[in-house]
Formats: sequence, C-alpha cells, structure tokens
Amino acid sequence: QVPLEESGGGVVLPGNSLRISCKVLGRTFPSWTMAWFRQAPGKEREFVASIRWGVGTANYAQSVEGRFTISRESGRNLMFLRMDSLKPEDTAIYYCAKAEGPYKDYDSWGQGTQVIVSA
Repeated sequence: QVPLEESGGGVVLPGNSLRISCKVLGRTFPSWTMAWFRQAPGKEREFVASIRWGVGTANYAQSVEGRFTISRESGRNLMFLRMDSLKPEDTAIYYCAKAEGPYKDYDSWGQGTQVIVSA
C-alpha cells in the first residue's frame, strides 16, 4: 500500500469545469494502474476512469467519456482528473486508487475530495 492524497474538490456550477489531483506519497512503478472512483450520496462507489501509469493508456466509464480526462505527471507522482461539462449527477466524493497492475485489485485508496455541482 501507498498513501494517496486527493485535492482540488469544490462547488461548481453545472456546465463548468474542475480539475482534481491525486498525489502519490511514495515511490511509483510503471506497472501500476491508477484510477478515480466516486461515491454519490446514497449510492455505491463507482468506477470513473483509470490510467496505466507507465504507458498512459486510459479507460473511462460510459457516463463520463468525452467529458472527463484522466492524466498523470509521473515525474511528480501526480494524477489528475479534468472534468468538463459538469452535471449535478457528477456530485460525489471522488477517490483515487492504485492497483499493482491492470487486472489487480485496488489496494490503496485516498481519503477523497468532494465535488458538488449545483446552481
């Protein structure tokens, strides 16, 4: 396990954009898969997007594809989620997570950062 620290959440208007960050507080490895999950009030946690740390290949949930962009700066141990065209249904606590590889369980989680999309 490795400590993960999210930041950048806040309150935004529908249609606006926000970028949240995840800092890996330790050594990273190219084999890792990093991801964003979210949990809305009264709902189960759901997958949002993932990225292969070494090669940068990304995957998205259908609900966010075309609106959200996952990226990383491996030299700074940072992962980002750029969220455009935000909708009220994007309101949730967003968590970053790490897995040892693309078919491994996520074994490290951050504390989350809250995103509220509201007029």
